[in-house]
Amino acid sequence: MRVQYPRTPHLPWSPGATADDVRTGDLSGLRGAEVVVTEKLDGENTTLYPDGLHARSLDSAHHPSRTWVKALQGRIGPRLAPGLRICGENMFARHSIPYRALESWFYGFSVWDGPRCLGWDDTVRLLRGLGVPVPPVLWRGTYDERALRALRLDPERQEGYVVRTVEGFERAEFGRRVAKWVRPRHVRTDTHWMHAAVVENGLGPAAALWAVRSGGTADPAALRAALGLPAGGPGAEPGVGAGVEPGAAADAAEAAVADVCARLDVLGRSGDARLAGVLATLLHDTHRAALAPRLAGPLGMAAARRVADLVGLHPAPHRPYPDEERRRGLARLALAADLGTLHAVAAAVLAGRTGPEVEPAREQVEWSALHAEEAGLLAQAPLEPLRAGLREALAGLGPEAADRCWAQARESHAQGRTSTVEEAVAAGWRWRDGAFPRLVQLTGPAGSGKSAFAARLTGVDTRISLDDLRTARGSRADQRANGDVLREGLDRLDTALAAGRTVVWDATSLNQHQRSLVHRIAHRRDALITHAVLLVDEDELARRNAVREHPVPPEVLTGQLHRYSPPYPGEAHRTWYVGAGGAVEDTDGTLHTTDDALHTHGTLRRNGALHTAGER
Repeated sequence: MRVQYPRTPHLPWSPGATADDVRTGDLSGLRGAEVVVTEKLDGENTTLYPDGLHARSLDSAHHPSRTWVKALQGRIGPRLAPGLRICGENMFARHSIPYRALESWFYGFSVWDGPRCLGWDDTVRLLRGLGVPVPPVLWRGTYDERALRALRLDPERQEGYVVRTVEGFERAEFGRRVAKWVRPRHVRTDTHWMHAAVVENGLGPAAALWAVRSGGTADPAALRAALGLPAGGPGAEPGVGAGVEPGAAADAAEAAVADVCARLDVLGRSGDARLAGVLATLLHDTHRAALAPRLAGPLGMAAARRVADLVGLHPAPHRPYPDEERRRGLARLALAADLGTLHAVAAAVLAGRTGPEVEPAREQVEWSALHAEEAGLLAQAPLEPLRAGLREALAGLGPEAADRCWAQARESHAQGRTSTVEEAVAAGWRWRDGAFPRLVQLTGPAGSGKSAFAARLTGVDTRISLDDLRTARGSRADQRANGDVLREGLDRLDTALAAGRTVVWDATSLNQHQRSLVHRIAHRRDALITHAVLLVDEDELARRNAVREHPVPPEVLTGQLHRYSPPYPGEAHRTWYVGAGGAVEDTDGTLHTTDDALHTHGTLRRNGALHTAGER
């Protein structure tokens, strides 16, 4: 059934309301509620369904400006569940405001399930998964009329703003839950846009990313530009040295990207999952440790580190593996990456390549994918049903106890001992009381902010810093007694964990071997292990090192960056990803969602949540 989008009432102080418009006289549906304020875009109100679309009028006829959005609906419509519809703005044609750097020609602002408008966070999540951006968020918080009146917009570039409750609502409540502010003299053209020649609004660099998310064509050059990567930088010449001449690098990149797009579409990957696979293919020869912080700006930390992990892991399916151990190995690999996407990337980077090692690698990828499919591990989130069931079964349990139970369930699943929620609950029984020590192991090169992050953690019983131990011996910079310093630190760690304490291990921990020395003790003491992975761009690290109180020689920092191999998800019970600003920007291994985990990072307590004060 087709449904017309309701008329949005103007706020009492909206200067753009005309005699024909509706003004709200009842703000009770907004007062006291958490609201989100988004920019009101100057486009055509459009509703997308699984099987079609229409503009505001249910019988809207064809117009050249609607051709592009029809193609978008053709890509994402089949992925919409029955009964869902997306309402948004078709921004293809210029109306009164010229846009020069749009992320897409369609922005979604609400998703409806029959008569109910979904909550804002669910809306954003669903739209991003389909590859549809939302309008810029200008403000969010408990409704505050003074704050809204204080918003300052540029009337030459912005039409206005829309305020709505973060919580979902029924269609009958629309007039009380949504309102708008529109600039004075909203329409500033003499001829209605529909009766004039169509002038396209401009797209910005990020449009290439959203095109991939929505299932569109992937343009390698445009993607590199969107990421701020030079045309001839890492990832620009896939296959060089492996059967592809340097002059054919661009063609090889296009072939590999086209190949992975086809594979990902067969798998049903969309949104950030599709983008991660495409970018990992494009950048597969890039140094992984440098990639996540470089991409965090344009992509956000969650997507950036997933791309980097795919880059680091994609050679694994190329290599032979004992078949009798393969299922267990794939189950562990599934903790670190989406196996469907990983195998698609592993196959695509071989596209167009020749050489004695290429064909065996292709066969290994196919064989590995068959085993993963047989084990039920090619789905995008194969453990999510288990996680959701365990989350329900452990409702009311403290966050750390819940995370420890989830870690045990994942380990049991990888070993083939757990497949049902009941078995997962039983596997974590001994951890439910939370009576275990905690370890936060920092990992990152000099200047990445480890000590500053550790200082912000509250509820810590013991902080073990190898730099402090060297200082106590006479010189922080003296590396000659590193072996003795490490042994002293590990002894202190063992003593503290044996006493049930919460410990922070403050050292670079650059590679798996260095981390394993700490893990060995933590596992022996049954500690909950959390990796705090500091991901900071190399240029920023160099800048910080030059002005810090205890700089390391530039050549030492260069060596650290070369050796740095950030841990993959699953190496610890859970992982926090810390950005350049010092805040946890993404998590892995938590029983609850990443958003929930980020909102609970604020204090360390013995039987509660382990996190940093002041975040979000």
